[in-house]
Amino acid sequence: MIGRLKEAIKRRWPPLRLRTILFATLLVVATLPGVGAVFLRVYENTLVRQTEAELIAQGSALAATARAVWPGAPPLAYPDEHDYHPELPRIDLNATPILGVRPDGVQDGGTVEPDAREASARLLPIFAVTGQTTSAALTLIDSRGRVVNGSEAGRSYAALPEIRAALAGKSDTVLRRRGNYRPVYALEWLSRAAAIRIDHTRPIIVEGRVVGVLLLSRSARTLFKGMYDDRGKIMLGVLLILATLVVLSGLISRGIARPIEALSAATRDLARGRGSVPEASRTAAIEIQGLYRDFAAMAQAIDRRSRYLRDFAHAMSHEFKTPLAGIRGAIELLEDHDATMSPEDRRRFLANADAGAERLSALVTRLLELARADMTRHDLAAATPLAPVLARVADAMRGDGFEVTVAVDGIGDVAVPETTLEAIATTLVENSRQARASAVHILGARSGDRVTLTLSDDGSGIAQADRERIFEPFFTTRRPEGGTGLGLSIVASLIEAAGGSIRLGEPHGSGACFVLELNAARPAPLRSG
Repeated sequence: MIGRLKEAIKRRWPPLRLRTILFATLLVVATLPGVGAVFLRVYENTLVRQTEAELIAQGSALAATARAVWPGAPPLAYPDEHDYHPELPRIDLNATPILGVRPDGVQDGGTVEPDAREASARLLPIFAVTGQTTSAALTLIDSRGRVVNGSEAGRSYAALPEIRAALAGKSDTVLRRRGNYRPVYALEWLSRAAAIRIDHTRPIIVEGRVVGVLLLSRSARTLFKGMYDDRGKIMLGVLLILATLVVLSGLISRGIARPIEALSAATRDLARGRGSVPEASRTAAIEIQGLYRDFAAMAQAIDRRSRYLRDFAHAMSHEFKTPLAGIRGAIELLEDHDATMSPEDRRRFLANADAGAERLSALVTRLLELARADMTRHDLAAATPLAPVLARVADAMRGDGFEVTVAVDGIGDVAVPETTLEAIATTLVENSRQARASAVHILGARSGDRVTLTLSDDGSGIAQADRERIFEPFFTTRRPEGGTGLGLSIVASLIEAAGGSIRLGEPHGSGACFVLELNAARPAPLRSG
């Protein structure tokens, strides 16, 4: 089900620009607090609690006034200045139950208490003046729960839970539905407070006895009324949010979108064979600047590789052309003059063709080795003991007046596979022997996580003019002896694939000197248990 839904969304998803996605994301994030305030009733709950707090303050003041004017009540005394009893709002729209419409008072045949009736004569004008400002309905109830003023005068509210709590000496606040409620706005269903009233009851206590109850009732500030009242603040907040979105969108555009668009244009230019990767803007994000640098390095590497392949193809065609021309010439001569050719000439031409074929075979073999070396990705976690491998190579190459000495004791392991290390050492030592050296000395040293191997011989050496090209494919000074010029190229590729490097060193005598930099093997992690 989820998979089908995702596929349907993918098929209908429109192509969007990065700027559009970023701006839409910022807009959604910016509107989330407002949406949460409406649907999670955060803002409306605050409005209801504000109304409750106003009723608590009004009820506290009127209860103190009623206590002061109640018949037979002693004069009010100043309370202890350290005796505070703050009363905080308790209503929560998400948790407080909403009671039904307040029922009509019950006619129980009793009469209002005389003290309450006498107090109401003094309090009702105060109620009227107060109600003009607060819009709250004020009802005085005697100690038996009978209404003293208003259309319900003489009827009993003693059964109501908020009145019972007040008669017991505790103030209480409840939510009740409005019986005459009619929606005014089309979206008023979003407001839970629109159809309710807040009833707050507060006991009137004289000499420790509840002599009456004040019932204060008022509609809460609803969502739309509150939004209208706070329209200036809300509009200011919306404008500030939009201004912030514009600024953030500009920053994101300059930091991400524009640099990516510029890099995309540079990529298309490079694909057409013109242009280059520009410098990243200073306003671009650090990661984007790093992407520019990486892309420039990749473009340079591709360019170098392209030039290498072009030069390699040119050199290879030249190297193949010479033996092929020799073979073809020998075949043509044999075809044209076979009948008149002496046996010695025939053998000489066949020998030339065979030599050309052998050179082609050697070139093909070396090219395959070079391709494998270029494609090799060695395990950098490899650990090969250096001394045993070099000792084995030295033993295999010694003989016929050719000596190989190795001094690598105490260096440890290198991060090169054993077969690769053996192939590198064998090729370099064989290269020295072909250069008519009588001795090769291999010296090792370690510095931190790098191992340096110095291979020097006493052969004919390398001419100064050839030092820059010694590692180029097909470059050789021993072409008459059958040299392919690929041996050192293969060695360089194998070493680079293992994370190392090779270069020419300064020889101490007339011979050649190669310096290899290899990674030392990482120590194996300790196993617990």
